[in-house]
Amino acid sequence: MRLSETQKDQIINELKISAIRSSGPGGQNVNKVNTKIELRFNLNDSAVFSETQKQRLGIKLKNRINSDGVIVLFESSERSQLKNKQQAIAKLVELIEKALTPVKRRVKTKPTISSKLKRLEKKKQQSTKKQLRQRPDL
Repeated sequence: MRLSETQKDQIINELKISAIRSSGPGGQNVNKVNTKIELRFNLNDSAVFSETQKQRLGIKLKNRINSDGVIVLFESSERSQLKNKQQAIAKLVELIEKALTPVKRRVKTKPTISSKLKRLEKKKQQSTKKQLRQRPDL
């Protein structure tokens, strides 16, 4: 399910974003600048989704939701705080959209006539091959 722009804006307004020191290589920039983004979205207090949508999100994203019902994401792939913030928001929106899309049911199909005939022909060939391997009757 695609989220509308207004829903995305509401989600962004409900986010709690904090910048923390990033780890790993980067020299002086890593030591001075808080570029890693910690993004928190409280699913239980959100006014964007209905109760059924919240339940579905809770089930699908149970590994990402903590005991308080908060989705916590970290992003530190870029050197810039702004880029990390944009990527974290995009990652959250993508997670929510993916979790809200309903699973498509498989449509049952019957085997075609030609596939049935091929299967029977193959069985016949296999049986003749096995019969040829047997000892001849005397």
